[in-house]
Amino acid sequence: MSLPQANAGFSLVEVMIAVLILGVAIVGLTQGFTTALASSKESELQATAALFAAGQIETLRAETGLADASTDGDCGADLPHYRWRQTIAPTDIAGLHEITVAVEQKQTGELVFELKTLLFERPEEASVKSTKNKARGGGESP
Repeated sequence: MSLPQANAGFSLVEVMIAVLILGVAIVGLTQGFTTALASSKESELQATAALFAAGQIETLRAETGLADASTDGDCGADLPHYRWRQTIAPTDIAGLHEITVAVEQKQTGELVFELKTLLFERPEEASVKSTKNKARGGGESP
């Protein structure tokens, strides 16, 4: 007759080490998911801000009579915690304007996205528009 084995199961120390290893693995996995979600949200915000800035520039491109100035405003319902700032500056070439559209956080003022481009408006177009406004009694365009 043989005696039953005394060490046929797991000891308490072995179980505690296994639980510790499992706990460390779960914490690491959770942090990985959290980082991935935060990166995904940041990427979505960057893409939305880029599209918003491009839309602002396209609006300027569609208008005539660019005025060298700085304007700002809220980004609307799509980006409720952000604001935009647009700067139109002259260059050395007549009719060429440097456009900068920046999207930043409202509370901290931290820059989220900035888009710069050059827009050309023929000087004749600006003078023709001004002449048409005067003929209508509108005076100078805003």
